[in-house]
Amino acid sequence: MWDFEHGSNAPVSARRILSPTTGSAIATAVSAAIEETAADFDISYTIPSACARSLAEGTTDIGIIPAAAYTTIPDLVIVPDIAIASRNAVRSILLVSRKPLNRARTVALDTSSMTSVALAKVLFAKWLGGPRTYSAMAPNLETMLSACDAALLIGDPALQVDRERYVTLDLAEEWHKQTGKSFVFAFWAVRREALEDHNGDAVARVFKKSRDHGLEPEHLEAIAQEWAPRLCLTVEAVRAYFARNIHYYLDPPCLEGLQLFYRLAAEIGALPAAPALHFL
Repeated sequence: MWDFEHGSNAPVSARRILSPTTGSAIATAVSAAIEETAADFDISYTIPSACARSLAEGTTDIGIIPAAAYTTIPDLVIVPDIAIASRNAVRSILLVSRKPLNRARTVALDTSSMTSVALAKVLFAKWLGGPRTYSAMAPNLETMLSACDAALLIGDPALQVDRERYVTLDLAEEWHKQTGKSFVFAFWAVRREALEDHNGDAVARVFKKSRDHGLEPEHLEAIAQEWAPRLCLTVEAVRAYFARNIHYYLDPPCLEGLQLFYRLAAEIGALPAAPALHFL
């Protein structure tokens, strides 16, 4: 959604950056702005889980990671004030079923997002009647529902669901209903070692400027025009998704929601205990 990386005279070791692959609407939005203003960086594209893995292996210095990955990778520092989050309904993270969810005993999980999987488990354990039996499956809704009572869909497949045909639950909306908190799906993180001899405040300022550049109306409109026909949605629906459903600021309500999510996920065993949040 914004060009997160943009640099000046830092050495190459501090410029290895991973951004989401452009195979989805939200990733295209991120990547399009990056390419406009990040010429000084060595940028690679991959899925968020692979971004996290590369940070853990030390093969990249900065990457966007699922919130859940912060619990498993030591010595990361968070870029402040920037996130992919939601303050209520997000539309792209859905539980889908042909029956009321309180009658669903088995759940097929699209495991492309460990954060969304952990969130689904927290919601079931704490507020939706207790844990279910979970199975990892490819994100094909009909196949998932032929094998299980409900399905977790993430990203573009969720946006494309005809919600009049199924019982659906927006996970971010349910989280907000139960906790009153925003939900953080992903944020940018830097390896602590890569910050040696670099000004963290300067890096943070660059990222914030990049986010704001990516959120300019003409950029949002271009992405909406490109992706509406791909998703078989109206331009207005895609525009609303980027402008209203996604929240791009790691603000105090998001931090409160993030810390609560970490605590609850650890309580039920969905994630390891999270380290303290450390920021640039």
